[in-house]
Amino acid sequence: MGEKQTFRSPFAVAIWWVWLLFAVGNLVDLAVQGRDHLSVVAAFILVLITGVVYTTAQRPRIVAGDDGLTLANPLRDHQIGWAAVTRVDATELVRVRCEWPLDGAPDSAPTGKRVIYSWAVHSSRRRQVTAQLRAERPRIRPRSAASAGAGRSYGAPAETPAPPAIGDPGPVVAALSARAEQAQAASPPLRARPPVSTWNWPALPAIVIPALALVVAILALLRQLIVAAGRRTGRGVGRPRLQPVHVVGGRAGLDRGVYQDGQVPCGGQSALVGVEHV
Repeated sequence: MGEKQTFRSPFAVAIWWVWLLFAVGNLVDLAVQGRDHLSVVAAFILVLITGVVYTTAQRPRIVAGDDGLTLANPLRDHQIGWAAVTRVDATELVRVRCEWPLDGAPDSAPTGKRVIYSWAVHSSRRRQVTAQLRAERPRIRPRSAASAGAGRSYGAPAETPAPPAIGDPGPVVAALSARAEQAQAASPPLRARPPVSTWNWPALPAIVIPALALVVAILALLRQLIVAAGRRTGRGVGRPRLQPVHVVGGRAGLDRGVYQDGQVPCGGQSALVGVEHV
């Protein structure tokens, strides 16, 4: 039937490379200039976002081969044989409808059904309506335009249809539908099998490990901030500071004369007093 075809979103690939360059530059800057816990937290945030962008933008793809379809979504992979594909269409995502006979059941018995979505190609409702109107526009062209085209000189270039927009799922749906029809028309006919879905284990650590490391770094930063706040309010270990007061009267040798015109320490204030101008 031909070689493998891979379908991906060009916007997602561009976002991945732009973010990767941004993250690498900031990580290098943090490694050179960062010296505190806040720099560690910022580094783990960058690594976590990089893992999320990798799983949601770089990994999703549709691979069409001789045996069937492989839908690589952010965290799961779906293997679908061509015989089980009944329809391929597009909503916001590319949608593959599958149907297969149940094991041990006659042909007239109910079949298993499943709908699998692919994150590889995205399309909004507005873009779909615009593409549909653009495709129907030549069919509803007014007569005046047709009569004006009749007077065109010989050899003038004919109007060409507008190319599909970047990210338009229409060509992807058409290509996958054509390959499914070719595979199902092959002789001998293939037996439909249920799709096989598996977790992609390399993609899970790309999110889980940075998330756990970020939690540990945040807890360490909070502990450092609490300790620093305790030292500033006197709950930490520190040396009491002298509080100078002016003695302007009173008899020598009496303690009350030291605080006659000064402020008596109380609460968390230091009990040491520096005497000036006696």
